[in-house]
Amino acid sequence: MTNRFTRRRFGTGVAALGALAAAGPFPMARAQAAALKVGVLLPRSGFLALIGQQCQRGCDLAVPILKDRGYAVELMNADTESKPDVARTQAEKLIRDGAHVLTGAFESGATAAIAQVCEQNGVPFVINIGADPAITEQGYKFTFRNFPTSPMIGASGLGLFNELFKATGVTPKTAVLMHVNDSFGMSMLKGINALMPKLDLPFQIVETISYDPQARDLSIEVAKAKAAKADLHMVVTRLNDAILMVREMVKQRYEPMGIITPGSPGMYEKQFMTTLGKYGDYCISNVPWFDPKQPLVAPVQAAFEKAYPEESFDLNIGFSFEAVLICADAAKRAGSTKPEALVEALKATNITERVMVGGGIKFNEKGQNVDLRSAAVQNLKGKPTVVLPAANAAAPPVFPIPGWDKRA
Repeated sequence: MTNRFTRRRFGTGVAALGALAAAGPFPMARAQAAALKVGVLLPRSGFLALIGQQCQRGCDLAVPILKDRGYAVELMNADTESKPDVARTQAEKLIRDGAHVLTGAFESGATAAIAQVCEQNGVPFVINIGADPAITEQGYKFTFRNFPTSPMIGASGLGLFNELFKATGVTPKTAVLMHVNDSFGMSMLKGINALMPKLDLPFQIVETISYDPQARDLSIEVAKAKAAKADLHMVVTRLNDAILMVREMVKQRYEPMGIITPGSPGMYEKQFMTTLGKYGDYCISNVPWFDPKQPLVAPVQAAFEKAYPEESFDLNIGFSFEAVLICADAAKRAGSTKPEALVEALKATNITERVMVGGGIKFNEKGQNVDLRSAAVQNLKGKPTVVLPAANAAAPPVFPIPGWDKRA
């Protein structure tokens, strides 16, 4: 898929964003003396490119909002090519080229590599997305993460299963778990296995199936899942493999009660629904999501949709926007772009008006924001829609889901 982002559309989007931002919730700040150079590392090419491009849009659209409030931010963009070793070399290059702070990188392997580079060079690193808990368990002094770890995602996401069963009056007894075997998928598997007994979930995982996220054929794995004859299909996916998986499920007439992830990307992505059409509907992603009740969400979402009418506003946009906000906020309070000053300011972060569901943005002694929660987001009529918790829901959940031949 080519990136449909053009200079003309960007100009239109930025103009709209600037106008909307003027009415936003941030107090006006005094202009910074010098621009903060933020090195943005994302997978703009490779098998994670579509998601990386979406994250980039969140970073790009943050710049004019912050400029209207006196924050001077300059982005220095680099492509990790969906490879941790490339992420490392690109991080080193950005630092040599003068980046004051780095952010990225969506995929946990690349994120871990960048964190190591930043620690070695004494440059702060703000993670936009990347869930491997080991990243903030290394005793790093320069790494800060405004994204839940995989155990946090798993605990919050699995907790929503019981809410779903209670809301619909339907309770599965067995489940299959299909998961990617990368660092994120393995950490999620570990968390799921540890949390299942503690959360008193009513179903038992009868089959666990791992696979390469870059696989081009999942027919054997799906056949194995179907053969288990479980009620529920639980998954930990990326984007491309999620599409392959559902296509194969349709082909093999594998029709479980539902397809649910306790906290992974893929199924809420625009490309997932565009590619699969009606077969992409009813999948549920229990993931961190934007909070429609936050006053900042409306102007940012409206500007995004004006600039990118064919794309969907999702968690990749929200967390990437917040990463740039965190960097700019720290630089403003520090009154400096020096690494030591930025690190001290990042430690004292307390941003209460944000985009994503959760409390204020602040970091513990390990550099982790622990006040983050998930929502159950179900694809309904081609659009990811919050169905739980009930207080935030835009529609009731559908479970069990219609069979493949029973969809309009």
